[in-house]
Amino acid sequence: MSSQNVDSAPKPSQVQKSGVRAAFEYTGIPPSWFDKRPKLPSRNWLIFLSVTTSIVAYYVYDRRECRRIRADYSSRVEHLAKEPLGTTDLPRKVTVYGAKWPGDEDHDKSLKFFRKYVKPIFVAAAVDYEMISGRRSGDLANRIADEIKTRRRIDAGVEPPSHSPVPLPNQPTLEQKRKRELEGGIVLVGRHTLKEFMSGLKRGWTESMDRVDREDMLAQELASDGRFDEPEEPVIDPEVVDGEPLPTRSRLLPSQNAALFPLQMPSSSPSKSTQYTSNIPAHLDTPPSTIPTLPTLLLVPFTNHIGFRQVPNMLWGFFNERHKVRAGSEAAYSLIMSHVRPFAAANTASEIQESQLDGRQGGDLDFDLPAESYYDGAYTPSETEKARKTYYDALPAKLATARALARGTRAPTKEEDSHPPPTEVELRAERLKKEMRWRGDEAGWEIVKPGQLVQWDERFADALQISDEPRADDVG
Repeated sequence: MSSQNVDSAPKPSQVQKSGVRAAFEYTGIPPSWFDKRPKLPSRNWLIFLSVTTSIVAYYVYDRRECRRIRADYSSRVEHLAKEPLGTTDLPRKVTVYGAKWPGDEDHDKSLKFFRKYVKPIFVAAAVDYEMISGRRSGDLANRIADEIKTRRRIDAGVEPPSHSPVPLPNQPTLEQKRKRELEGGIVLVGRHTLKEFMSGLKRGWTESMDRVDREDMLAQELASDGRFDEPEEPVIDPEVVDGEPLPTRSRLLPSQNAALFPLQMPSSSPSKSTQYTSNIPAHLDTPPSTIPTLPTLLLVPFTNHIGFRQVPNMLWGFFNERHKVRAGSEAAYSLIMSHVRPFAAANTASEIQESQLDGRQGGDLDFDLPAESYYDGAYTPSETEKARKTYYDALPAKLATARALARGTRAPTKEEDSHPPPTEVELRAERLKKEMRWRGDEAGWEIVKPGQLVQWDERFADALQISDEPRADDVG
């Protein structure tokens, strides 16, 4: 009876399987996978997926905008690259200056910014460029000052213009070279570069145009400060000690004296002055009352974020590259299309006095002024003073060791045999190199430090012009 009831019980209706499902089941996929129903992820997974998707989407959007902006500005100037040139014509060429950012050991950061954000538009327009950087603060100002002084000497007839050692056909003349420079332009990346450029510009058109070897002048100054002078020997009245004559220098033979004291330097006489005297006549060495027209300046804003406290700014900049691409593209486009205007600066004395009270000069001299707040404290003169004090405290011991080994008054130790200490000549060269670097850093910091005004001369008003932003009708 019971078996009949079981057999006669109705069987549940079997689910009809589609052909696709049946085929997948025979491939080895577990049947339970087909019975699952979709459901929302957990709360933690939703947070993770939403945050990750938002960040990735924002990054992709930013990079797509960068490509679009760069392609847009490249298409506006690519017709200039297709214009034919004559057999003796040269393409337009600009000079790019990038100074070392204070506190950053990578001196090439400014030019890296140019290569990434400005150069692509120049390349699209077939504009040639030359990049010049300073390895340390102040190097760019010294280079610009020396170039201007060289130009003044050539114009005054004191120095002949430089020529190629091998005469080339169709070599441009001096006038043609300067005309090409005016047609090109000068690109200044960052406010710190503007400060060094204007400092070198003022020094070049104001100081004496005679050639000065800074390293030689510093060597003469260091030679007379007494750091390497021989210590005074104690005066001993008796000429014989324990029955033996003292081996004074006067009792030595000339050959022995030269062998024992090979590094004895002649004392600097007070009649030899380290002051520099110019060899150029005074009527030629007078600074000119007017300055010839200079190439158009293109000011490119640049801020270098370094340090742990500026990590938020770095993250913001990583996800907003499109703003840098747009700024660099607009700057390059304005120079290529020759959108220029006069250099704007405070004209009257009252305007200059009022602007200097709050650290501003007005006009283009305040270009990218907020960037100075990001390298405040990056370098302090106390760092140089500390390094200088540490070096000079250890110098007497090094000098005594070098002289003792050179004169043979003591035998070298095992460590000195394996690692010879520097000689007196090497110590002098090392000191000159260190002083050149320390004094250069101090002078360069005085140029670019926050609050330091940009050097200005009234003669620059008629000689400088700025590449302005493109007009609305030109952009459209």
